[in-house]
Amino acid sequence: MQTNKRHQNFIPYTMQSITIRNIIPLSLLAVAAACGNKGPAAPAGPPAVNVSVQEVRKGDAAYYAEYPAIVRALNEVELRPQVSGYITGIHFKEGERVKKGQQLYSIDPQQSQGAYQQALANLKVQETNLIKAKQDVERYRKLSESDAIAKQQVDYAEAAYEAAEKQVDAAKAVVSSVQTNVRYTTITAPFDGTIGISAVRLGASVTPGSTLLNTISTDNPIGVDITIDQKEIYRFTELAQKSSAKDSTFRLAFGGDVYPYPGHISVVDRAVDPQTGSLRVRLTFENPEHRLRSGMSATLRLLSQADQAVIIPFKAVTEQLGEFFVYVADSSKVTQRRVSLGTQIGRDVIIKQGLASGEVIVTEGVQNLREGSVINVAQPNGQPAGTAAAARN
Repeated sequence: MQTNKRHQNFIPYTMQSITIRNIIPLSLLAVAAACGNKGPAAPAGPPAVNVSVQEVRKGDAAYYAEYPAIVRALNEVELRPQVSGYITGIHFKEGERVKKGQQLYSIDPQQSQGAYQQALANLKVQETNLIKAKQDVERYRKLSESDAIAKQQVDYAEAAYEAAEKQVDAAKAVVSSVQTNVRYTTITAPFDGTIGISAVRLGASVTPGSTLLNTISTDNPIGVDITIDQKEIYRFTELAQKSSAKDSTFRLAFGGDVYPYPGHISVVDRAVDPQTGSLRVRLTFENPEHRLRSGMSATLRLLSQADQAVIIPFKAVTEQLGEFFVYVADSSKVTQRRVSLGTQIGRDVIIKQGLASGEVIVTEGVQNLREGSVINVAQPNGQPAGTAAAARN
């Protein structure tokens, strides 16, 4: 009886365990089946970007094309000595205007004066020799007429006379050269202009042709040099024929300051540089107040007219690796378009290539866009209006 009780108790326990093990997998299958009916959840796409757009239109615009420029003196000379010696006098105030022929420097004349006196003395000696040679040849010619002297001696006397004449000519040339050196001990201004800071002081030793004393240059009028591309030669040649000092086609700017006097083209260089494909153009500006100084850097502004050009806000342009792009709106998406920029006019810019009139571009929110981005076009009050097509309408 006890054995049967144990057996009865064992059987229900085993059935209970089997039942629990069977229920768990069935429950899992039911859950899996329920999930399988819905399928895997689709990933959510990026949200639409709120932007402002503008239709591209053409229009006329006046603007200044800008060129880097260097101010140049129309006439500039470096003053260098032609004789050696010591500086004994400086007769000007540095930076002041000087007149043609004005004395600027004095060089110790003792050495040159000594050479001049020696040359004069040598000339006297040669002139005395010439007198003696002339007397000899005249005497010998008379003696030759009466056959009192050999013909050979007459020939010698005439040759000596000719040599004496040449010696006198040579001595005169030396005197003239040394006299010029004496004049070179005084250095004068070659033209009216402004003189710079002296490179030598009193007592300095100078060497002919190598020692720089100073530089003098003209400054009214004054030149401005620019470099243009060879594609612009025809345009500037026409401007040179029409250019006048009275119009405002050419202006000079220094940062935000504009020079008050207009300029005009004075010289177009003779040939294009084959290495750079560029050409130099020189303009002339009046400079009565001497505000412009040789060597200054400036910006030359050329008044230009763009007829029926594509003009868009500059803020619509993005730059990537040196190339420029805009986002063109089409329906509810944008496409990135590469463009070629022209001159910037205030907050706008001229588009030379890449856009056509009537297309719609993004002007606000470009920093959040990429190729194919979905957009919501904002109305002027800031509320989304849906698509670019709706904004165009």
